[in-house]
Amino acid sequence: MKLYQNEISSATSRVRIALALKGLTAEALPVTILGENSESRQAGYRSINPQGLVPALLTDSGVLITQSLAIVEYLDEIKPEPPLLPDTAEDRAQARSIALAIAAEIHALLPPRIGLHLGKVFQADADAITAWNRHWVGEGMAAVETMIGGRRQGAFAVADQPGIAEIFLFPQAISARRLGFDLARWPNIAEIVARLEAIPAFRENARTPRR
Repeated sequence: MKLYQNEISSATSRVRIALALKGLTAEALPVTILGENSESRQAGYRSINPQGLVPALLTDSGVLITQSLAIVEYLDEIKPEPPLLPDTAEDRAQARSIALAIAAEIHALLPPRIGLHLGKVFQADADAITAWNRHWVGEGMAAVETMIGGRRQGAFAVADQPGIAEIFLFPQAISARRLGFDLARWPNIAEIVARLEAIPAFRENARTPRR
């Protein structure tokens, strides 16, 4: 397998964590994502992934899978142990809900292309873009905290073992910390993140997430 990735991408971190939990490896193919002339915006990479986003996983059979949730679930299917989804249908739906709340509602508003557009169209400077990011991270993480607190029964967000929910939560929480948030404002998230920081698959694969 080959993974088109970027070290500062929290979406890439999700896939790297999943690979580590599964004991799988993929050849890393770096793609720059910052700036108007980044590789992710060029025709060469767009011919591979039309969205121009990372991560993207090229399977051993030559099929390209885009979007981190699809990639993580693919890895879970090709190597079922340890499972990344809980046992019951309700818990699996809850885990996916948390993952999508992060991927589709928080992270989608933060990538470099969003900052570029804000600067180009609305003349937003670096401080304004940071304020934008802080607003959506703060609002989104507060919602995720409530989602977790409403049904949490185990050591982690949904169950007693980390899975898809935590794979998405951890890099976003580290990004929130980088933006100046004290995770203590979200007690469930803070406790879960502290547990995850003790697990090498999480700690070693979300070292420098920013976008």
